[in-house]
Amino acid sequence: MSFPETEILTRFVSRIFRIDDVTSEDPRKGFFLRFRGQLFSEDSAEAYDQLAEWLSPHHAMPIFRVEDGGQVIYLAPKQPEPKKEKVSTNIILFVLTVFSVMLAGAQPAGPIPNDPAGQMLLLAKSILTGWPFALSLLGILVAHELGHYFMSRHHKTPASLPYFIPFPLSPLGTMGAAIIMRSIPKNKRVLFDIGIAGPIAGLVVAIPVLFFGLSLSTLGSIDPNPNSFIEGNSLLYLFAKYVTFGQLLPAPVEPQGFLYWLQYFFTGRPIPFGGLDVFIHPIAFAGWAGILVTALNLIPVGTLDGGHIIYAVLGEKARKAFPFIIALLIVLGISWSTWWLWAGLLFWLGRVNAQPLDQITTLDPARRLIAYTMIIIFVLVFMPVPFMTLAQ
Repeated sequence: MSFPETEILTRFVSRIFRIDDVTSEDPRKGFFLRFRGQLFSEDSAEAYDQLAEWLSPHHAMPIFRVEDGGQVIYLAPKQPEPKKEKVSTNIILFVLTVFSVMLAGAQPAGPIPNDPAGQMLLLAKSILTGWPFALSLLGILVAHELGHYFMSRHHKTPASLPYFIPFPLSPLGTMGAAIIMRSIPKNKRVLFDIGIAGPIAGLVVAIPVLFFGLSLSTLGSIDPNPNSFIEGNSLLYLFAKYVTFGQLLPAPVEPQGFLYWLQYFFTGRPIPFGGLDVFIHPIAFAGWAGILVTALNLIPVGTLDGGHIIYAVLGEKARKAFPFIIALLIVLGISWSTWWLWAGLLFWLGRVNAQPLDQITTLDPARRLIAYTMIIIFVLVFMPVPFMTLAQ
C-alpha cells in the first residue's frame, strides 16, 4: 500500500481513535495496519460502523480488539461479497429429510415380518402415517433454523439457507439442520442475536407441540422389551407430564422419595418395570425431540448456539469453561455412553469460536438478561440420559 493511501486511512482512524502508535504489517498476516490507543466515544458500535463506512471505498475494513488491557484497531483487506448460492442442494436435502422423518414416524399396521426386506416394505407402505410426526418435528427444526437465518438477514450478516440432514432408519429420521454464516459477525451483539434466535424460535414451537402431543398420549405399564426404549427426562418434560397426567412419570410401582428421583433423573436407573409411563404419541415425541435438539445446541462450546452465546457474554474467558464441559460430558457418559461420542466430537471441533470483527463492543444489559434467562432454560431442557433401552 502506498504512503498517501496509508496517510488517508490513518486520518480516518484518527477521527474516532486517539492513536498512540501505528505499525505496518504484511497483509498476508490478515491485516496491514495496527493502531494502539483509545476510542474517543464510549459507543464503540457506532464508532465501528462509522469507520467501516469511511474505509469501504478503499477496500479496507476495521477489526476492533482488546489486547493487554488496551484497545487496538487493525485495518484489513475488505472481505469479498459472498457468491450467490444455488438452493437446489437445500431443496433436495429437505425433500429427502421429509421422507426420512416420515419413515421414522410411520405406524405400521399388522404383524411385523421377521426379515429385513419385509420390514422395509411394510414401512414403505405405511410411510404416509408418519405425517403427524414429520410435520411436528420439521416444524420445530424449520422454526429453529429460520430463527438463525432471519436474524442473520436482519443484521446484514450473509448466511446460507438451512441444510437439512436426512438420517433414515433412526428414531428421529434426521440429524437436524444447520445454516452456514458466509461472513464474520460484526460484533458480539450480532453474534449473540444470531446464536440465540434459533433456540428461542424452536422452543416457541416445540413446547406447544409437546403439550398437545401429551394430551393425545395415554398411560401404560412399563414392560421389558430389548427392542424398545424409554425417552429421557428433562425438568421441562417432567413438568409437562405432571401438568398433563397429574403425577411424576415414569412412576415406579411403589411411591419413592426425592433421592430416587434424583438418581433416576441423572442415571436413568433403575427402570421402574411394572410402573406407569406415557405411551407417547408421535406428536408428543416430536415435541420431546425438539426440546432435546435445543438442549444439544445450547451446550456452551465452540460454534454450537450455546458456544456463540457464551462467547458473546464472556469473550475469550469462555474458553476456560471448555475443559469442564468436556469433563462433565465424560462423566455423564457413564450413564449414557453416547455422551462420550459428543465429548470426542466437541473436543475435536468445539475449540473454535466465531470471533466477531468488533470485540470492543460488549453486550448491553437487556441482552445480558436474556443470556442469564437462557442459562435457566438450558438447565430446564437438558437431558442427562436422553434414551434408555427397556432391556431387563
